[in-house]
Amino acid sequence: EVQLVESGGALVQAGGSLRLSCAASGFTFDDYTIGWFRQAPGKEREVVSTITSGDWNTYYKGSVKGRFTVHADTAKNTFYLQMNSLKPEDAAVYYCAARSGRVNISGNGQITGVENLFDYWGQGTQVTVSS
Repeated sequence: EVQLVESGGALVQAGGSLRLSCAASGFTFDDYTIGWFRQAPGKEREVVSTITSGDWNTYYKGSVKGRFTVHADTAKNTFYLQMNSLKPEDAAVYYCAARSGRVNISGNGQITGVENLFDYWGQGTQVTVSS
C-alpha cells in the first residue's frame, strides 16, 4: 500500500517561506504523479501543484506560479513544495497525493475535480499565514 506522510506545516508571516515535505513509500508502479492540494475552511479542496515522474512535468495553480516550486528527491522518495512570498490566502491544510501513471494538468484558470484523479493521500499539514 502506498503511504504518504506530510510534514512542515507551520505558522508564518505574510511574505515568508515554508517548505512542505511528503515522504512516500510503497510505490509499485513504474510511473506516477504526485499532487499537492490545499483546503481552507469553507472552501473546496483545490490542486496547488503536480509533478510527474521521469519527465518531471509540473503544473502550478495560477495564483501560486512563480511563488511555489514542487520538486522530487527520488533517492529519498520524498517530494517537496517550496512556498515563498506566502499570502494570507495561502493558509490551508495542505495534502500530498499520489496516483499511478503520469497525468499532466494544464491551464491557468480555476480547475476542479483534480483530486478525483488521485488514489492515495497523506494526512495533511496545517499552514497558517498571518498578516
